[in-house]
Amino acid sequence: MNFSSYRNQITVDNKCLNYLDIGDGPVLLFGHSYLWDSQMWAPQLAHLSRHYRCIVPDLWGHGHSDPIPDSTHSLQHIADQMLTLMDTLKVETFSVIGLSVGGMWGAELALKAPTRVTTLVMMGCFIGFEPEVSRTKYYNMLDIIKASQGVPAPLIEQIAPLFFAKNAAQNTPELFAHFKQSLAELKPELVETLFRLGKIIFGRRDTMEEVEKLTLPCLIMTGLEDSVRPVLEGYLMHDAIDGSEYIHIPNAGHISSLEQPEFINEQLTNFLNKHLKP
Repeated sequence: MNFSSYRNQITVDNKCLNYLDIGDGPVLLFGHSYLWDSQMWAPQLAHLSRHYRCIVPDLWGHGHSDPIPDSTHSLQHIADQMLTLMDTLKVETFSVIGLSVGGMWGAELALKAPTRVTTLVMMGCFIGFEPEVSRTKYYNMLDIIKASQGVPAPLIEQIAPLFFAKNAAQNTPELFAHFKQSLAELKPELVETLFRLGKIIFGRRDTMEEVEKLTLPCLIMTGLEDSVRPVLEGYLMHDAIDGSEYIHIPNAGHISSLEQPEFINEQLTNFLNKHLKP
């Protein structure tokens, strides 16, 4: 499905934020993973845009969006920018469907605008502190990328498997190869944005401290083979968020929207049908 005719952009904090706007009905705001872009949701958009209006921004420095604004220093700032997008589109109420950092800023947005965010889906996500061991590892990777002004080949071999289920090179070879190629082709002018965003993501605040305020319907989903955001983290959020649902995604790593699209589509449809009326 070619989404180019559905692309639009607005200016936020003096930078162009690019987004897809496709379909009609109750509004779904999607948040993609770090190092991916709005195309990560292609299978879901093809399915859900038949009954919902799907708005899918490209995060700063990803896809078609500009580098990160100078004033952006936290996930709360990104949540503010996404709220500006919805204000500009005159969308009063909406659901948020986020994977990884998309779920992190989605939770911040739900806390900022509790009367406007109607439901929240967090996939491959953890809204507590980044564990110290992994934070140190990711900061070291970011330092190498910044120093190299790109992603060196040995680092690509370390990063790529983090996003997929085991044996991705054999089971989803095209997807795996395409992601590695995207890392290899990273433009030097985007390195600073990815460095800053990485520091924002892995140095995020502990949103779990406010988790009792998340009283809206929440769906949490984690790939059973997600090494970046393991199942245990999903359980911690599920236990802390009253009334939340938790679903394991079989045969999926971090980028489950593309690894198990039919399963994800089914779970999202069931959840949205329960809480929204198309």
